[in-house]
Amino acid sequence: MRLYPFVFFAFLVSCGPAVRTGNTTTENPVANSGTGMSSAEFSVSEVTRIEKVLSADDMQGRGVFTPGIEKAASFIASEFERIGLEKSANANGYQQAFDLIRPAFKSATATLDEKIIEQKDIIVITTTENLTVNEQSGYEVVTIPKGGEFFNEARKHVNAGMNRLVMVDPSHSANFPRLTNFKRQMMPSVNSTIFILGETVPSKFSISAIHDIKKAALSNVVGILPGTSRKDEYVIFSGHYDHLGIGKPLNGDSIFNGANDDAAGITAVIMLADYFKRTGGNERTIIFAAFTAEESGGFGSRYFSQQFDPAKVMAMFNIEMIGTESKWGKNSAFITGYEKTDMGKIMEKNLAGSGFKFYPDPYPAQQLFYRSDNATLARLGVPAHTISTSKMDSEPYYHTADDEFETLDMANMAQIIKAIAISSRTIISGADTPSRVNTSELR
Repeated sequence: MRLYPFVFFAFLVSCGPAVRTGNTTTENPVANSGTGMSSAEFSVSEVTRIEKVLSADDMQGRGVFTPGIEKAASFIASEFERIGLEKSANANGYQQAFDLIRPAFKSATATLDEKIIEQKDIIVITTTENLTVNEQSGYEVVTIPKGGEFFNEARKHVNAGMNRLVMVDPSHSANFPRLTNFKRQMMPSVNSTIFILGETVPSKFSISAIHDIKKAALSNVVGILPGTSRKDEYVIFSGHYDHLGIGKPLNGDSIFNGANDDAAGITAVIMLADYFKRTGGNERTIIFAAFTAEESGGFGSRYFSQQFDPAKVMAMFNIEMIGTESKWGKNSAFITGYEKTDMGKIMEKNLAGSGFKFYPDPYPAQQLFYRSDNATLARLGVPAHTISTSKMDSEPYYHTADDEFETLDMANMAQIIKAIAISSRTIISGADTPSRVNTSELR
């Protein structure tokens, strides 16, 4: 789960009626839920195996553009191959490759109604090396007025998928330079957004910008389990496999292993893929996705979302940071954006009598709905939610080098994964279809 910057922003065990963790025996209500799932379906040992591999030091913190993340991608692909998932038609094997653009600014000039604009008052968000536009280039001219939420407004213009000249009121001059963060890393696009600090909307303008365009390759890992009677309707189980890589040493440890964030979520995706492949019966097609570059802006899920008609995606179960107990203890998790669709209510209905409970997100001020990969699909109307147990007001290892395997509870993770499987069953079968997200209400 990424930090909340201005730019962007789970496993039931296994051992029958009781689970032993260390010297403690706790009741396992989900194992007694009468779902027809055997305790072996979500074994703690298998959860442990996958989690240990993904969070090991030799993965080097799974930072983007590193050998560590490539090793993680290969491992996930090998698990999908072992399980027997199908490959996406628009991917190289299980790896769905795409380019990320890093524009390096060189120069910019602008003249508005014959007035020359200083370069410091021009910021061009583009993946075009040499950009030249004028009033006849078809650019929509809009404004960001005084007041309001400056960065949210700017982000809407950048993400609008249109060519725009945005005149920014000088009252935002202190924050204006930070708009360059929008182009630190970008998806390839034919559209550009030009921000100019100034009050007057011009009738004539001439603007040029030069960037050194560099490309870097990334890949999601995607496996497919085709449906039967409703194979053109999709249900997605996802998590992100990237993390922060290697940072400054702390107590001799510089590897940000990301055991909870989000090796735990990817462990769940692999376990669920294995379970649904073996049990079958999915009327709808299930897509299992491990996204890259979530921590740096959700680029993996953004590319992924462009490969499907969002109207055909019936639900998205995004899984993030489920390795620790929730604020309510074991046998519980929360759902971000719970109130935005009725998906949470469907999941609860399917869990009735299991002893497991999904709650609405208890940290609304943290805006978690917008801080993980579900947000990309939700903005397209998909009922897309993140399932988590992270105590975001007191998670001591979040985004630190101490987020390691030893801090996680494997038995509880196994409980949560099984609960997700149970809660999704009527959505996968086609008996239930969650309501869509009202995109007009999203920020």
